[in-house]
Amino acid sequence: MSDIQIQATGTTEVIQSSDGRITLSVPIQIKRRSGRNQMTLPNGEPGKPRPWDVVATPLQLALARGHRWLAMLESGQVKSLTEIAALEGIDNSYVSRMVNLTTLAPDIVEAILEDALPDHLTLFDLAVDPPALWEEQRLILVSSSDKGDQ
Repeated sequence: MSDIQIQATGTTEVIQSSDGRITLSVPIQIKRRSGRNQMTLPNGEPGKPRPWDVVATPLQLALARGHRWLAMLESGQVKSLTEIAALEGIDNSYVSRMVNLTTLAPDIVEAILEDALPDHLTLFDLAVDPPALWEEQRLILVSSSDKGDQ
């Protein structure tokens, strides 16, 4: 069985024994952050969070809802956006706006998923009547960033 020791100081080293076993020594610190243990690397940077430990942003949730509702519509599970709204107990226009998010350019969707959109950009900017052409959608990002600078 391996022997695990946690030390906050020291150097990283690999020791290979004559019987073929390898001992890896990596100094780390484990700190409690928001009810979770977080590892701090030797250079002082926090370890990367696991994907399931990251809370989805409202924009990511909206994108997921839009794709789920579009899939329900395409599969024939529901016949209209109005039916989805009735099932979910929400406003018809909200469902429509979330489904609009499924038409966004792939790079914009990637930026939403990576939480890399400018902070001033809102769900309203992206979901209300987005242009059909991806280039025009990208211009919305540029024009909204100009508004944020003012």
